[in-house]
Amino acid sequence: MIIVLNGYPGVGKLTIGQELAPRVSGRLLDIHSVYNVAFALTEFKSPAFIEAVEKIEAIAHDLIRKLPLEIPVVLTTVLAGSSDWGDAEWERIVNLGRDRAPLLVVHLHCDLDENIRRIEVAGRAAKRTPRDAEMARRNHEHGKVLAGINESDLLQLDVTNLSPMDAAAKIDEWVQSLGIKKRRPALGVDPILRP
Repeated sequence: MIIVLNGYPGVGKLTIGQELAPRVSGRLLDIHSVYNVAFALTEFKSPAFIEAVEKIEAIAHDLIRKLPLEIPVVLTTVLAGSSDWGDAEWERIVNLGRDRAPLLVVHLHCDLDENIRRIEVAGRAAKRTPRDAEMARRNHEHGKVLAGINESDLLQLDVTNLSPMDAAAKIDEWVQSLGIKKRRPALGVDPILRP
C-alpha cells in the first residue's frame, strides 16, 4: 500500500505523515528526504537539480519495492498543475503505487491564516522547507489542482482545525473504510486485499 500525502507547503504533510506511518505500521518517505541533497548541492529547478532528485528518488523507490509487501509506505509530495517534470514525477508515483497496490491519495488543505502560521514556524528552516508567507498567499490565490485528483482512492482533507494526530486518525479511518485489510503474506500472494 502506498499512501500519498499531497499538499502545498505548510499544510502539515510531514507532521501528519510522522503520525500516520506508525498508525498503519508503515514507513515514511518525506519529499525533503529526497530533495534536500539537491537543494544543498545544486541550483533549484536547474537540470542538475532535476537529475539529482530523479536519481535519489529512483534509489528510494527501488528500496520501497524491496520492502515486504505488507509494509505500507507513506509518501509526502507537492505536485500540482501540469508540467513535463511534474507529470513525469506523478507517473513515477503511480507506477510505484501499481507495484505496491493499492495507491491511496490524500489531498491536504488548510485555510490561509493557518497555512501562514504553519509555514512561518521556525523549525521548518532546519528541514530546508519553505517559510515564506507570500508563497502560502500565492498558493491560495493561484494554486493549481493537486496531482492525483482523478485517482479512484482519493481523500480531500481540510486540516485547518486538526492536529497532526487527529488528521492521521482521519486518514487511517478512511483507509479502513475502503475495506483494505492487511495480512501476513504467503508466497506469491499480495498481502493487501480488498474484500
